[in-house]
Amino acid sequence: MTPRSQVCSAIVLFAALCLAACGDSGSGFSPPTQYTIGGTLSGLATGQQVVLADNGADSLTLSANGAFTFSAGVAAGGSYSVSVVTQPAGQTCTVAGATGSNVSADVTTVNVSCASPSQYAYVVNSGDNTVSQYTIAASGGLTPMSTPTVQTGTAPQSVAVDPSGHYVYVPNLNDNTVSQYTIGTDGSLVPMNPATVQTGAGPWAVSIAPSGSYVYVINSIDHTVSQYTIGAGGVLAPMTPATVATGTTPSAIAIDPTGQYAYVTNHLDNTVSQYAVGAGGALTALNPPTLASGALPSGIAIDPSGLYAYVADENDNTISQYTIGSAGALAPQNPPIAAAGTGPVYIAVNPSGQYAYVANSTLAGAGTVSQFTIGAGGLLTPMATPTVAAGKGPAWIAIDRAGQYAYVTNISDNTVSQFAIGADGSLTPQSTPIVTTGLKPLVIALVN
Repeated sequence: MTPRSQVCSAIVLFAALCLAACGDSGSGFSPPTQYTIGGTLSGLATGQQVVLADNGADSLTLSANGAFTFSAGVAAGGSYSVSVVTQPAGQTCTVAGATGSNVSADVTTVNVSCASPSQYAYVVNSGDNTVSQYTIAASGGLTPMSTPTVQTGTAPQSVAVDPSGHYVYVPNLNDNTVSQYTIGTDGSLVPMNPATVQTGAGPWAVSIAPSGSYVYVINSIDHTVSQYTIGAGGVLAPMTPATVATGTTPSAIAIDPTGQYAYVTNHLDNTVSQYAVGAGGALTALNPPTLASGALPSGIAIDPSGLYAYVADENDNTISQYTIGSAGALAPQNPPIAAAGTGPVYIAVNPSGQYAYVANSTLAGAGTVSQFTIGAGGLLTPMATPTVAAGKGPAWIAIDRAGQYAYVTNISDNTVSQFAIGADGSLTPQSTPIVTTGLKPLVIALVN
């Protein structure tokens, strides 16, 4: 072969190699026109789900940790932007490596991390004038803080946390005050300045408007509701008027989810007082101002939809069940009552409005919690297992925001019973079924 022909052959071979590497219309090979976008999900709690989107579309629902990939690709040279559309209940998910541009390969570096925010619980102990304070683990268990209690006034009866999770208020029966606290970064309570504000005679229970703007304290001795605005730093300031009248020996107060109406159970005249909440938070009696309940009405709960109300009638072992009219007035359902256990004193409805739980208090022995499903019309139906055991003298029930855990204070054995809530709403004792409190724990409040 002549040198000239050798050069020609080399040129032909080089051209063939280039075509093989770079592709041509006859080779059957072409570079990708789209690339996939994906990554890894971690920290998602069991039974929860998170919804992601890429570039504001291509929605992807994830219910388990691990690798994920969006179904729609991104064009070569294009960009991506991954965001969280719906957070899982009780958790917050963040995205690292969420955006990119000039995409030239499949993306596997989007990392979505989920975590449960810090959660705390506070139990008011009427027998030793304290509030026990706990952290809540991701598994739902309570652990005492390094400073396990803080001091209150004399004979504290209730505790409530404002919706923002910044302030806590405790009415003190024997000195006619409300102790007020800020919640520190570690969840511990710090007395405000001033540490207390004055109430009416015999403050018993406290409730906070959903807006976080108003606080109401029922006074069991002078049969009134003290009403306050929440000022700068959480300090309470009396409204004008400072109080409104209730029935005889008010026992509990609840405000509907819209913040438009308030309801007070009156323990000794077997009625429920009902009020409209004005623009400035002041209560005004509805028409009619009261309606009948069962014997010795105690706790009251309103479902999250604001359509139904339930009252625990301690002396006849029933739950009175009502619909809430468009103007806020209560009307008995049909049937008007549901059977509870012995001595029902409090009722709680879970955040989804599907289930209700009743604390049945037998001070001399172990009490129970009745558990119900809530039907489409708001009527209570006992679950297949109608009751579960609690401690001695169950007095109050609190449910976490995600609806995964329930906590019951037991006044006679100084404990809190801890339950997990199943998919069907039924309660099961946690692996650590109880934690100890101070003396005579009455009410528990959660910060979610």
